[in-house]
Amino acid sequence: MYAKVIVDVPAKQTNRAFDYAVPKELRSWVEVGSRVGVPFGPRVLQGFVVGLSNETDVDPKRLKPIGHVLDLVPPLTAELVSLGRWIARMYLCHEVTALQAMLPAALKAKYERVITVGEESAEHPLLHMSDVQEIVQFVRGKATLTMEGLMERFPGRDAFLKELLQAGVLAEVQMVKDRMATKKALTVFPPKDLSVLEAALPELPARANKQMAVLRYLMEHPHAIRLTELIEMIEISASTVKSLAERGWIELREVEVMRDPYAGRSFKRTTPLTLTEEQSRVFAPIKAAVAEDRHEVFLLHGVTGSGKTEVYLQSIQQALDMGKEAIVLVPEISLTPQMVERFKGRFGDQVAVLHSRLSNGERYDEWRKITRKQVKVVIGARSAIFAPFTQIGLIIIDEEHESSYKQEESPKYHTREVAVQRAKGHNAAVVLGSATPSLETLELTRRRRDRAKPPFTLLTMTERVASRPMPPVTIVDMREELKTGNRSMFSRPLYKAIEERLHKKEQIVLLLNRRGYATFVMCRTCGYVAQCPHCDISLTYHQSSRMLRCHYCGYAEREVTQCPSCQSEHIRHFGTGTQRVEEELSKIFPGIRVIRMDVDTTSEKGSHEKWLSLFRDKQADVLLGTQMVAKGLDFPDVTLVGVIAADTVLNIPDFRSAERTFQLLTQVAGRAGRHEKQGEVFVQTYTPDHYSIQHASRHDYTAFANQELDVRANLGYPPYQRLILVTFTHEQLSLLVRMAEAFVTRLKEIARPYMTRQTDLFTPVVTDEEFFHMDVLGPVASPISRIKDRYRFQCVVKYRGDDVASDIVSQTVAWFEERSAKEKLTVSVDVDPQYLM
Repeated sequence: MYAKVIVDVPAKQTNRAFDYAVPKELRSWVEVGSRVGVPFGPRVLQGFVVGLSNETDVDPKRLKPIGHVLDLVPPLTAELVSLGRWIARMYLCHEVTALQAMLPAALKAKYERVITVGEESAEHPLLHMSDVQEIVQFVRGKATLTMEGLMERFPGRDAFLKELLQAGVLAEVQMVKDRMATKKALTVFPPKDLSVLEAALPELPARANKQMAVLRYLMEHPHAIRLTELIEMIEISASTVKSLAERGWIELREVEVMRDPYAGRSFKRTTPLTLTEEQSRVFAPIKAAVAEDRHEVFLLHGVTGSGKTEVYLQSIQQALDMGKEAIVLVPEISLTPQMVERFKGRFGDQVAVLHSRLSNGERYDEWRKITRKQVKVVIGARSAIFAPFTQIGLIIIDEEHESSYKQEESPKYHTREVAVQRAKGHNAAVVLGSATPSLETLELTRRRRDRAKPPFTLLTMTERVASRPMPPVTIVDMREELKTGNRSMFSRPLYKAIEERLHKKEQIVLLLNRRGYATFVMCRTCGYVAQCPHCDISLTYHQSSRMLRCHYCGYAEREVTQCPSCQSEHIRHFGTGTQRVEEELSKIFPGIRVIRMDVDTTSEKGSHEKWLSLFRDKQADVLLGTQMVAKGLDFPDVTLVGVIAADTVLNIPDFRSAERTFQLLTQVAGRAGRHEKQGEVFVQTYTPDHYSIQHASRHDYTAFANQELDVRANLGYPPYQRLILVTFTHEQLSLLVRMAEAFVTRLKEIARPYMTRQTDLFTPVVTDEEFFHMDVLGPVASPISRIKDRYRFQCVVKYRGDDVASDIVSQTVAWFEERSAKEKLTVSVDVDPQYLM
């Protein structure tokens, strides 16, 4: 039996499967998807088994055997291994990188040097010495033993131990281990026959009250109990229990404990709600696809508050009734306790939760619940798409437009594409839900040109539950506010609205998509701006710590009170961040209670839950934050939403800035008036006539989409052309420019034979006739031209037609890496990038 193994070395030379022999004793354990420890050159590395065969093209005598298997149950299924191959090809990354992305951090390899008995030890002349035999026996008795552990056991014998290593009696080898071990806890087991405890009581001395209390408790509660719980319950010490175990009356042993992030939390069980007419209409085709095991992709376009979550819940129930499993993905910032509560309340212990705010141990144990088939539903952020289910019936992606579904590090996959690919292999349905779908997804529902993919079916919900009205939106022109002398960050209409809500004891959500206190610090005498010394970006001022910070590399320095350039004291803070808004609110509304939610206040574990619970319990009047307050929140007393500056996203130099502005404004407006009380929204802006802001104020997605699609068609941007972003970085600018230009020249040479015919690139309609056209923009300096002391250049590949652009870029990268290896120049490829920064 031979295994094809991808080793844990993400490099061009090792980006293929290597053949290994499978020892007889491991044959029943090695499967496709197993993680194994394999010898690779002088080292032992982690590897993934991607194939098994009874034949090999290599001389079997030359094949090395697999050393050991890391898991009793393979963490990856054969389907996930196949998906990893697809991701590597689609997103131009190494196959091992794609496979690693599917595992929780706890299963990432940790390499450790351990001592074993050497191969030459069996007949070595030193073995007749009794002290050598003692050392060898000790080493044989240990599964893993470090050199430090051996020296600790045999103190003062360092030179002799070194001699045994040099002679081959002992050997030091590299072992592959997980970063995380299972959690174990000492557990007390009463005997099956309780009469043993009754007979033990008279044998105890009269003053052994604590031991008697333990025995009596176990007679009344004859089941296993964790030692820590028993100690706490009857106020005893561990030695009391251990002495009873030593006498054989009870048993004390380590038992594996699953780390449950929601331990101690009870979730009120809920029953399905009666669907509205609109909900029933969109639920019917989803239910039919799940019931018929039919792969179909649905775009569920429902306005905020239209009840998409209930449609999700009933669709999942349909999958469970069919004996299938379901994956539910939400953006990280929307994965609120409120969302988890809904799913746990409906499906109880059948739900596993995966997101970045869990500890590594909790993620590991949630993952193991999935592999052990203890759960049927997974709710999580982006990486939960890789949950190792084998009977998927439904995949749901909520807020499908969110850019966080695109992974920014290699492999730079888009979760939507991976979800559709996985669902295809399981004949599963996919539901993409959003009040503001991405234009790429919307366009897939409108055209049928791609015969390789099933059509996306559009389902729409235009009304809120119980026919509640959408909140009216008032656009406030901040230029007019300035003309009337109002230099405050709050316009007069918003100030008055906040005052009214505070008087009525109703709640307010304020959005400013910029954290910190001031966005830059400038000298008003000479124009000096505090810059990061490692990146071409200004430093952000944080008032609470009085520090200037770079949000790209983490550099920080104390605030400056005197200009380093001209020594002037006219240093001022410009721009507004969430910290400054919080300070201003406290000044103009004395006694106002504000909860601020941004990256700075939510970095601690459990902080999201803490702040949102306080707000739900009306311990605060205002929830102020960045985009994390714009999505997934449902509070009955929120009747006012204020957007402090609608232009923060609009002014970013990116072709998606108008779309992101519309989405953010629509989403945050949807937090108001979701229950009985009428809501109201104020949007402050310096560009009130921009079409994204105008359409958002009318909650008119269709009008915005049509206008934005016309703009994209005229400029040749997605969804009418696809993009590949190639970024080069190096410490020397001149070398970087030269190499980037060489890359683009070679790219065009390789592409020339593929160009079948010229087309009108700006025509949105594509015929079924096959063609390919590609343009290369650049190389030019990236918008942020230096990060972490490395200069950055980029080129953008725009193409239409046959999907051969990835192959062309892949060939160019391979050619380029051979020529730039000595220069330590890095090249990064992003297929379908979300940002061009």
